[in-house]
Amino acid sequence: MRRIAVIGRGTAGSLAAASVTRMHPDSGHELHHIYDSRIPVIGVGEGSWPSLVQELQKLTNLSQETVQQRLNGTRKYGVAFEGWGRRKRNFTHYFTPQQVSYAYHLSADVMADLLHESTRARHIDANVTNITRVKGGAQVEFDGRAPQRYDLVFDARGFPRKLNPDRHIEISFIPTNTAVIRRCPAIVRHEQDGPVVKHTYTRAVARPHGWIFVIPLTVHTSYGYIFNRDVSNLAEVESDFDEFLEADGVPEFEQRAVIPFPNFVHRKIYDGVVARIGNAAAFMEPLEATAIVSAQIQIGMVLQMRLNRAIEHLERDAPVVNRFLISNMLCYGLFVGWHYSRGSNYDTEFWRFARHDVWPRHRTAAAPEAVDCTALSKFDEMIDLLNQPVIDKEDWDRMCAVPLTSYAQMSQGLGI
Repeated sequence: MRRIAVIGRGTAGSLAAASVTRMHPDSGHELHHIYDSRIPVIGVGEGSWPSLVQELQKLTNLSQETVQQRLNGTRKYGVAFEGWGRRKRNFTHYFTPQQVSYAYHLSADVMADLLHESTRARHIDANVTNITRVKGGAQVEFDGRAPQRYDLVFDARGFPRKLNPDRHIEISFIPTNTAVIRRCPAIVRHEQDGPVVKHTYTRAVARPHGWIFVIPLTVHTSYGYIFNRDVSNLAEVESDFDEFLEADGVPEFEQRAVIPFPNFVHRKIYDGVVARIGNAAAFMEPLEATAIVSAQIQIGMVLQMRLNRAIEHLERDAPVVNRFLISNMLCYGLFVGWHYSRGSNYDTEFWRFARHDVWPRHRTAAAPEAVDCTALSKFDEMIDLLNQPVIDKEDWDRMCAVPLTSYAQMSQGLGI
């Protein structure tokens, strides 16, 4: 692997470029980081999983405390659910060990800048028009530039504008498809002499038209209203958003974006020479902050295989890796969609639609013959475990994208 390209400057692309720099054993390799400077990085606040804390320390060679400060970050110990399920009480989905393991709340645009400092690459400002697999590699075509050939290409150009059933698996059992993003004043005080060490949580607040996330950073607080534009119109969502912020004591806000999104998994995340990562590989609503951890897994698996396996194994390895990545993303999707299965405090059109119309689709949408993987059976096994009067110790570490402890916490909290 002498020539590698990473296309895209967002979170996934920046993670990939920094990961190639750190993991490639040959310092003489050529890495091109390609992005169109006319496409801005939306500076939303993001949540993550604990694995990112260790990974950023390795990628940047900075202390965890310094990384957190550079990210305008706070320490996320879990997700606080408000108004979800049928038990009529709030609950928290903690990382485990509870109140010990933490992730970051972070500024996405700042994280990209931080990772660029640790990346050794030739930066190319260009619009990529096509990526095609050719003998022994992939060819990248540009607008107004000669094409380039690479041994491996990471495609981090974001989710497709329209889903194609031949290329994409629609996660039709998640009921949302649009986000309204607002930036509000900080609710966590910035520490002058070090990182903020208080425990913070992503709030996930059920509302009549969907739910609102609240992500506390040291420079501002990110709020996002996640809803379905085919069920609720933007005006009524904005009105409810205003009402929520007023009740939350937020005096002002900056409207950042209205983002329509698909919930999907690409059928060809990895073909041996082209690896789709981040939102190009899959996307689902941000309820459990699966975006960054998914990109970490995609990048890590591809690099581990390409850097440590002989090239003659490539054609046999690629379908195995691809199937695992698809299954992992669908397991995330099933876990997220399951959150809606017991409704919320609101008996509204959206919540009836989510519970009675959308979630029941999961058995058909994730059926093995439709997705060519075993995600549904893995999910069913986790639910069966929860229904056992006693769970044997050898099953405590079982995973279906997330560990059994997460399923148990959510099951108890939702009243399943």
